Amino acid sequence: MPVPLSNYLPRILNRRPFFQQPCRLCGRHEGRDGLCDGCRAILPTLNGPLCPVCAEPQPHALPPDVACGRCQRRLPAFDALFAPYRYDYPLAELLHHYKYGKALGDGALLASLLAGFAHHKQGSADLVVPVPLAKERLAERGFNQCDALALALADIMKSVFSPKLCWRKRNTAAQARLDLTARRHNLDDAFGVESRLDGLCVAIVDDVASSGSTLSALAFSLKKQGAKRVEAWVLARAVSPKT
Repeated sequence: MPVPLSNYLPRILNRRPFFQQPCRLCGRHEGRDGLCDGCRAILPTLNGPLCPVCAEPQPHALPPDVACGRCQRRLPAFDALFAPYRYDYPLAELLHHYKYGKALGDGALLASLLAGFAHHKQGSADLVVPVPLAKERLAERGFNQCDALALALADIMKSVFSPKLCWRKRNTAAQARLDLTARRHNLDDAFGVESRLDGLCVAIVDDVASSGSTLSALAFSLKKQGAKRVEAWVLARAVSPKT
């Protein structure tokens, strides 16, 4: 049976001293948490102006309370999405290695990047929830890549880490293989929520956001259970080619 990352990733992840380790990208230098200063400097920052809802880069700045055209046509169920980076080289390779190569040692590095961003944004929530995997996919992969990110976010926000609050009702098709319309229908009623959340703010955590359909579907289920606000926090945002 897969062992949750939370069983062996200490909750003091972001309170420990920064250890100098060989860089996981270049391997030539050492850096804090396994990323040298040179490689840290070339991480693809997600720069503005951004949509205040989905964080998609925009050609022109929008008023703080005005969403982008796509969100106006179909507003996501989450209230806001936060991401420090674009899904691009070299972060994309690091995430892929962690997620599919089972490079669990990269989890602490990636988690520290998201936690540092949340600290800068002064993020807060009552509960922090990793996007759940279906049982079949969890068994195949051996771990949920979102657990380490969510645990670090909960630690920096001083929130309750809630990895068992939500679950996938079925093994949905991989979102990356579907077009936008199919992605939305693929996730209809895909998530279950364990308990009522009346008046609570919930942060949901994924590694990458592209269309935002998965995050929106989970947020919808949480709001059906009474959540007052749902924020999506991801490490990387895939952006449209036009941006």
